Amino acid sequence: MGSNTTEAHPIIANRMKKAVRSGLKIIVVDPRKIDMVKSAHQHLQIEVGSDIALMNAMMNVIIMEGLYDEEWVRKNTVDFERLKEKTAVYTPEYAAKITGLAPEEIIACAREYATAENAMIAYTLGITEHHCGVNNVFDIANLALLTGHIGKKGNGIMPLRGQNNVQGAGDMGCLPNQLPGALSITDENNRKRFEEHWGVKLNPHVGDTQTRTFERMEKGEVKALYIIGENPLMADVHMNHTKKLLEKLELLIVQDIFLTETAQLADVVLPAKSWGEVEGTYTNTDRRIQRVREAVKAHPGVKEDWEILCELSALMGYEMSYSCSEEIWNEVRLLAREMYGGMSYERLDKEYSLHYPCPDLNHPGTFILHERFHRPEGAGEQASGFVPVGYTPPVEEPDDDYPFVLTTGRRYEAYNTHTQTRYYQEGVKIRQTRETVDIHPDDAKRLFIEDGETVKVSSRRGSVHVPAKITEQVKPGLVFMSFHWSDVPTNVLTINEYDPISGTAEFKACAVKIEKIS
Repeated sequence: MGSNTTEAHPIIANRMKKAVRSGLKIIVVDPRKIDMVKSAHQHLQIEVGSDIALMNAMMNVIIMEGLYDEEWVRKNTVDFERLKEKTAVYTPEYAAKITGLAPEEIIACAREYATAENAMIAYTLGITEHHCGVNNVFDIANLALLTGHIGKKGNGIMPLRGQNNVQGAGDMGCLPNQLPGALSITDENNRKRFEEHWGVKLNPHVGDTQTRTFERMEKGEVKALYIIGENPLMADVHMNHTKKLLEKLELLIVQDIFLTETAQLADVVLPAKSWGEVEGTYTNTDRRIQRVREAVKAHPGVKEDWEILCELSALMGYEMSYSCSEEIWNEVRLLAREMYGGMSYERLDKEYSLHYPCPDLNHPGTFILHERFHRPEGAGEQASGFVPVGYTPPVEEPDDDYPFVLTTGRRYEAYNTHTQTRYYQEGVKIRQTRETVDIHPDDAKRLFIEDGETVKVSSRRGSVHVPAKITEQVKPGLVFMSFHWSDVPTNVLTINEYDPISGTAEFKACAVKIEKIS
């Protein structure tokens, strides 16, 4: 669901396609006919942002037909009756009007998933980058809990992370509400553990998300910003608005390996080493930790990120005198021992990889995080609770002035904001060397647009000129663009709306118009 796996996670996609040859059935839920559809058993080409309506209808069918695991639900979950009540209105016929599917497609999908011996749900940004992204994730969990497809091998929920080591960055304390090891910063005992080791008093309050930080920049409350390894000018919604906020700052520092579009606005640029020039660990999307080793020597004067941070810390009055990455990792193992205590460099070198939690050197690592088991009667307060949610449409829907829905995503060769993949060496074969707006043949014919012709795409926030690509990957009324190319800054079009819980922007749905350029 919401995962263009072949283009955004090609290694995982290759394993999925290989498994198809051994009998795996893939159901693709996506508004576009992505490449994975070629390997799919079924494609549900839903309307953008209608995921909750689909999942609620699937649960309606599963409950009404008694296809769920009643014993599992009774012993391991709470609030089933609330879920049953919430999904009762989402009949296949009702959901069909929202999703654009036939009721029979929804029913078939529900039966396939519920009755499978083993089933997994893989999702990524097509689920989370909506104003209701958190609710989308809640509903995926509802579906897995209802059917018992969780906590055993070959089952579960598989969130595919947006970039390599996103999981590791969060686990190391780069989330505003957590210390390293996913320990809550509001817990006094957690803070005490770190305070005693570091010799400082920690702020007990949860920090701001990026969304909240940008709001405070707009109000003038945040006057300086330090950005490490990120290119928000290209990656964030409503690009013109983001640029004004960055220009408004009194001090902008960017620490990166290239002079990104954001770095070009900075007062100070600190050059960092790339992934091939450092030592450390990476955490995979499945909690697998592996070692990273220096492959090439960096240019003189370029430092690892931790070295830069340590030197700045010393200048600001707090000595952080680590000698190497391994010393930092051993501190993580000590302070977040429940997660990493057993993961020494020596063991990672010997065993190649380990899954956390791995609390001691004799622990094998945790391959399945939520082991399935039956709880005793009366243990409901320990059980997993359903979180019933309802469908809400995209914030901005098409109308007479802006009749198309624009959804955004990634393309195969261009990594994220194209920072690391823009400078191709001669001789590398590239499938797509420029941005396009992907449009259905019926829409192109109606607008007299030829394949490859440059058109103007506009929203209520801005416009871009971009070549048209006529393709049946999208259906009539839907267009697709990525955000990789700086000469076509797609995010001048996207809407400045966010999920109220996570702060994630609604990248996946906004209204646009397409005009032929005379």
